[in-house]
Amino acid sequence: MGLFQKKELPAIDIPYVVSASAQQTKLIIGLGNPGKDYDGTRHNIGFACLDYFANAENGTWHEKKALKSLVCDLRVGQSRVVLCKPLTYMNLSGEAVQAVQSYFKLTNAQTVVVHDELDIAFGQIRTRTGGSDAGHNGLKSLIAHCGADFGRMRVGIKNEYSDKTDSADFVLQKFSKNEQSDMKSLYAEVNALLNECIFADTLHPETRKFL
Repeated sequence: MGLFQKKELPAIDIPYVVSASAQQTKLIIGLGNPGKDYDGTRHNIGFACLDYFANAENGTWHEKKALKSLVCDLRVGQSRVVLCKPLTYMNLSGEAVQAVQSYFKLTNAQTVVVHDELDIAFGQIRTRTGGSDAGHNGLKSLIAHCGADFGRMRVGIKNEYSDKTDSADFVLQKFSKNEQSDMKSLYAEVNALLNECIFADTLHPETRKFL
């Protein structure tokens, strides 16, 4: 989480000029809440997964106030990959994603959102395109601003305590020590799935178990 750079860079530092075709550009969104108080919480798993991806590609995050986001612009193989972490807080994520899509001239077909999923057990990742928000306020905001037909990488956070705790409180809790010991495997599996999506230019619906 120490990758953030507070200095604002002008918009021209991320020009939309690439040798790859527009369809070879992917926008990957990680959902979460900004600020140290939310680091390591279940609701911030999208942020954490993108930090891992950016580290693996030697990427650098830049704060873009006009886009209400932290942005990392990468070249992965022959593709351009734009990583985005909205700074609007979870419930207003759609505002940032809409701004980023408009700036980079990208569509939902080129967009994958990595987010926590309370209905899926910790240890599983499911992918699909489209669907409802299923009570997830970040997805609700994205659907309101961008439509529902974007790719989704749903990272399970459910455990034996989730049904005994108010969901709003549970998602803001830190992962347990046992879960934290498995986080590296989780990040690696999400990273592999994202790379498959980038190189295959599609997001296949499937369920993966990383434990």
